[in-house]
Amino acid sequence: MFSLALRNDALLSLRPLEIWHAEEFAAHMDRAREHIRPWVGPAFVTDDLEGARGTLRRYAERQAADGARLYGIWLDGTLVGGVMFTDFDAALGSCEVGCWLEPAAEGLGLITEACQALLDWAFTTRGMHRAEWHCRADNDRSSAVAVRLGMTLEGVRRESWPFDGTRHDKQIWAVLAPEWQAHRKLAGRE
Repeated sequence: MFSLALRNDALLSLRPLEIWHAEEFAAHMDRAREHIRPWVGPAFVTDDLEGARGTLRRYAERQAADGARLYGIWLDGTLVGGVMFTDFDAALGSCEVGCWLEPAAEGLGLITEACQALLDWAFTTRGMHRAEWHCRADNDRSSAVAVRLGMTLEGVRRESWPFDGTRHDKQIWAVLAPEWQAHRKLAGRE
């Protein structure tokens, strides 16, 4: 197991979310569920412990096949959100990053910092060429993260995100490996 301290702060860490975290993940979902439901895929938003186990199991199986991966963000020892590769295709050199956060942890820059760690790993260690970010067009907070990550808005898929009887537009953002390296240098992180 590993734990990556974010901001050189032992109280803020990024760790793999694994099946044995099911009870903690279920408790976190109880705090986050209604807040994140409009913004994330319905299969991710679990309603009970067995659903939490199922979500963690699906990601574990996909990671074992060098696919999607799931990481939690812990603040002061409490799981408050996370980031993931919702898609990871090493052969194509392409991935998609996603996130979620419970309300109490918003506004602290946790998602941007955790996504930077994922993108650094994807581009530097795994040699990915392209990383995408998908979000509902009316999710200003999510779009702002994509901008902070140096991504470019490439397009909008009209009415492709169904939620609660309404279809919403989805934005597609992306950053390429050379752009990511330039972004890191500009931000003084290289």
